[in-house]
Amino acid sequence: MVSCVCCGPKLAACGIVLSIWGVIMLSMLGIFFSTHSAVLIEDVPIREEDMHNQQTPLQPVYALFDQVGYNCFIAAGMYVVLGLLSFCQIRMNKRREYLVH
Repeated sequence: MVSCVCCGPKLAACGIVLSIWGVIMLSMLGIFFSTHSAVLIEDVPIREEDMHNQQTPLQPVYALFDQVGYNCFIAAGMYVVLGLLSFCQIRMNKRREYLVH
C-alpha cells in the first residue's frame, strides 16, 4: 500500500494552527478592505495620479481597496487548502500508527 505521508504529526498540527489563524486574519482583513476601511489606506498601493482624478476622485481608490480585499480572500482560501492538507496528514499519521509492519 502506498502512503502519501509527507510530514509528521507535529508539523501537521502546526499547519492546522497556522491555517486557522491565517483564515481568521485574512478573512477579517478582506472584509475590512472590502468595506473601504480608512485605517488600512497605507496598505493600498495608491499612485499619485489615482488621487488627482477630477471626475471621480475616489473610484480608483475604492477599486484598489476591493482588489486588495479580493487578494486577502484568495489567500484565506489557500490557507483553507493548507489546513485540509494538514488535517489529512494527521489522519494518515494516525492510521499509520495502527498498521502492523
